[in-house]
Amino acid sequence: MDPTLKSKTISMLKERAPQLTPRMQEAAKYILDNPADFGLDYIRETARKSGVSTFTLIRLAEKLGFDSFEAFRDPFRHALVSTTELQDRPDWIDPLFAHGKTGQVQAEAALNTLSNAQRSLERQNPALLAEVVEVLLTADRAFVTAVRASYSMAYYFHYVGRMALTSLELIPRHMGSAVDELIHAKPGDAMIAISLTPYSRETVEACQFAQARGVKLILITDSDFIAPDLVPDYLLTVSSNSTHHFACYSGVVSVLEAILSLLVSHGGAEAAERITAYEQARIKQNAYVTIAKKP
Repeated sequence: MDPTLKSKTISMLKERAPQLTPRMQEAAKYILDNPADFGLDYIRETARKSGVSTFTLIRLAEKLGFDSFEAFRDPFRHALVSTTELQDRPDWIDPLFAHGKTGQVQAEAALNTLSNAQRSLERQNPALLAEVVEVLLTADRAFVTAVRASYSMAYYFHYVGRMALTSLELIPRHMGSAVDELIHAKPGDAMIAISLTPYSRETVEACQFAQARGVKLILITDSDFIAPDLVPDYLLTVSSNSTHHFACYSGVVSVLEAILSLLVSHGGAEAAERITAYEQARIKQNAYVTIAKKP
């Protein structure tokens, strides 16, 4: 079997998703978000997990040019048996299980956090990250936006990133709307948007609004497909699996840290000077707690 068939099928799903029926879109999104499960499960189990009928899955396979559901599933199954993912388990994890329920929950959360970071970083293509950084560095203005829990990620990225990238702006500000602050956005600008499932309507609308004005969109999310009519210029997919009821952000943080490191590196001496200036200003303002050494 062609080893590239899985990636070709995924690309075809993304490309054709906007033209699919709503039920087929649900099935396509499930497959894009859960390629491993799709490769393992039979059609009835896939239908149950995705919330669509077996008929919808068969119709989707035919729509994509496959003779049957099995032919559609085969590239995903083949990819599972032909590749092995390295998962290093730190030595300090196993002893946690000896500490009752608390230790078990802590161990599972730790493994999940590390796994999300590893999977997210593994997915990033150096050439793609280089393009993203170049777009940010050459943009007239670079926006970063998110809402709710993801807003903390946008705030952190802006707080650190503005030292290396003076054109970086955090939106929304002051409990406003990101769209309000994109009114004057234009070609030559760029925007990073962060959104994990369940996807924020405000963030999706801000992305669409920005793209309509010619802004280059960099989307950091946990799915290859979050809305039928949203196709980012650059997509950075992260893992957000969680042991509780909300998305885990360790994957997002890992990718943001990689981008920040690249921004500082590419910024060269000028970026280093700005960071030093920020640090000196904080010291002069007594921003940090200092403990006098004993004589």
